[in-house]
Amino acid sequence: MKEPIDDIEISRRQFIEGTSAALAVAVTASPVAGQTAAVPASAAVPRTTIRLAVNGKARRVEVEDRWTLAELLRDHLGLTGTKLGCERGECGACTVQLDGKPVYSCSTLAVWADGRSVRTVEGLARGGRLDPLQQSFVDHDAPQCGFCTSGQLMTARALLDANPHPTADEVRSAMAGNLCRCSNYNRYVEAVLAAAAAGGSRA
Repeated sequence: MKEPIDDIEISRRQFIEGTSAALAVAVTASPVAGQTAAVPASAAVPRTTIRLAVNGKARRVEVEDRWTLAELLRDHLGLTGTKLGCERGECGACTVQLDGKPVYSCSTLAVWADGRSVRTVEGLARGGRLDPLQQSFVDHDAPQCGFCTSGQLMTARALLDANPHPTADEVRSAMAGNLCRCSNYNRYVEAVLAAAAAGGSRA
């Protein structure tokens, strides 16, 4: 018959303190043969030097392997036209073009852009003139709060580059991954169709 343990009292604080002490000893203890020492939390994050073209300009950048493309563009290259909304690859505010294809830069690692071409909203205007699509957005009052506009532009520009004369349904389908908190979808579609009707070409 087992002995009763009612008279043994260990508080939660004592348990946690004891466990923490044991873990600290385990982490700092010298490794034995065949084992790897614990990596300190302060260890350097792996870094990689990548080469890419951003808005037509060649760049050579050392990045942390954990950086997203959005982090690289906004925080290290100063291209803040790319917006961060959900940061979960759902809203499309961070959309840029990677080799001409729209991607969510918040869920694309910067190292994946090595050897590739990136275009952001800053790369649309040329010679001080707006891209025809940008001008169409203005003319049709497409932007409201403006937060999603750069992502909408990059997706729509990729569509017109691939398909200069899309139907309204094709525009809606292509831009389905770009959410507008102001629900101004009809104006965006109208602006894209108008740009297509006017030729849809870049300035």
